[in-house]
Amino acid sequence: MTVNVLPLGDRALVLQQETRGALGWKQMADLAWMLKQRAEAWVIDIVPAYETVTVLYDPATLWREIEQGPEADILLPHQLAERKLRELVENEKTASERDGKVRRFDLPVYYGGHYGPDLEESAERSGLSAAEFVEEHSRVEYTVAMIGFMPGFPYMSGLPEKLEQPRKDVPRSVVPAGSVGIAGRQTGIYPLATPGGWQIIGYTPISMFDKERIEPVLLRAGDRVRFIPVSGGEGRL
Repeated sequence: MTVNVLPLGDRALVLQQETRGALGWKQMADLAWMLKQRAEAWVIDIVPAYETVTVLYDPATLWREIEQGPEADILLPHQLAERKLRELVENEKTASERDGKVRRFDLPVYYGGHYGPDLEESAERSGLSAAEFVEEHSRVEYTVAMIGFMPGFPYMSGLPEKLEQPRKDVPRSVVPAGSVGIAGRQTGIYPLATPGGWQIIGYTPISMFDKERIEPVLLRAGDRVRFIPVSGGEGRL
């Protein structure tokens, strides 16, 4: 993989694919996973997105390493961080290393009714009944492409083309936590109550974000997710 390395202030670097592709998000998720496996003390955090991976670093830790080496008078922390990242990327073999280590989640979902107020309209827009829409939405294994928007919000790829939906013309002032929505070719889950413009088709009681957990965010980029319809909403199987 060939990447561009771009500065983001004085404490972060952005790795961006040189050649963009339809599966760019998967390569970014795999790259972020590999970097986390090899992270040294200077790395503070690694944040994958659709076409980038942002690496936050500690300049002081890098300064100490520079001062102990032969380039103390000419090398700066961001230069050393970039050098290390390029070496890792050039030697990466993420796809084979990650095989068998992908996490999978089955999430129960109440579809329709007050859980999914946009299910009927979304189904009609797709030329399906509510039950058919639920069947299509729940038969697919989705991949978490990135976490964004707010803590724990998973943007998931893999939505069947026929289920693609526009964002709402007028966003809701409050979308309840746990709401399962669709926007474009993505499906996602709202981790907290917030304004939002996705088409809401259901609800999961599984918390996406809990600050009391050791790992507050449930899902990570690269995780696989299936939605399991459960009774309690219209359009259920």
